[in-house]
Amino acid sequence: MRTVEDCTEGYSRTAAFLSSEPNFSLYRGFSYLYSRVLLNLQDEIVVLEDELCRLDKIQKANGETARLKSRRKDIRSCNSESEQGTPQRNRQTILAEIKAKITEYGMSLSGLEIASFQKPSERDYKSVRTWFSNTAPFVTKEKEFIRHKEDIITLNNGREWSTFDGIVETVLMRMKSSLVRKMFSTPELRQKTDDKDVHYYSRSRVEFFVGLIITSLIFILLVVPVVVMYKMTSLSRSQHSTFNAIAVLVVFTLLFSGAMGALTVAKRHEIFAASAAYCAVLVVFISNFSGTT
Repeated sequence: MRTVEDCTEGYSRTAAFLSSEPNFSLYRGFSYLYSRVLLNLQDEIVVLEDELCRLDKIQKANGETARLKSRRKDIRSCNSESEQGTPQRNRQTILAEIKAKITEYGMSLSGLEIASFQKPSERDYKSVRTWFSNTAPFVTKEKEFIRHKEDIITLNNGREWSTFDGIVETVLMRMKSSLVRKMFSTPELRQKTDDKDVHYYSRSRVEFFVGLIITSLIFILLVVPVVVMYKMTSLSRSQHSTFNAIAVLVVFTLLFSGAMGALTVAKRHEIFAASAAYCAVLVVFISNFSGTT
């Protein structure tokens, strides 16, 4: 496998590094320049629109209503005016320019799909910027693009990692253990670079490890409140024990909601639905045990 260092210094090695890991595919979005170009095109189209409207009003005032009602007649009149060398710009010329500008404007708007690209995570941005600082792949002026943090986008739009996934990977990277690196990195990934400061971890392995952690936490959040409430309701059938069980239910429902928000990429309505279902299970448990004698 060709490593990053196999490529020559400069743009070749930088391209190899940025493409070596999906999270490292960071580039400038040029949102400001897109806005400038769109504003300029917009005003050019507005000027042509005003010119077209003025021409319509002039021809209406001159009694040339036939040209306003018939495109074919207007074309013949425009051709005649062109042959006679009339200095005034005709409608077909203006419309042709409008068509070109609107087409260009539409293409520029479609290019703004770049605005839908995600911003890189703080961890990914720092990793790439640190590599730029350590290796200095470009001359000073040409590597300044990486400093435009607010304008940097990532091409890895399919990322579904939560903050917790990033924390786990960061912890793994900081662990100076060859065993950990072998466990969470494939031989192919370890061959990508000879740089001792750059480490690649298998996303599938990290996700599997994170899945184990989340599964364990969910198991704890399901079993612990059941055990606690069972002890409360089985040792005492008083109303006081039922209120204590409800307090446990509230606390663990809050913990479950917090875990859902912090450990996953679940949306708000998904967190709400999952928390409601979790709470319902515990409520059923309390009602069954408090209703028995």
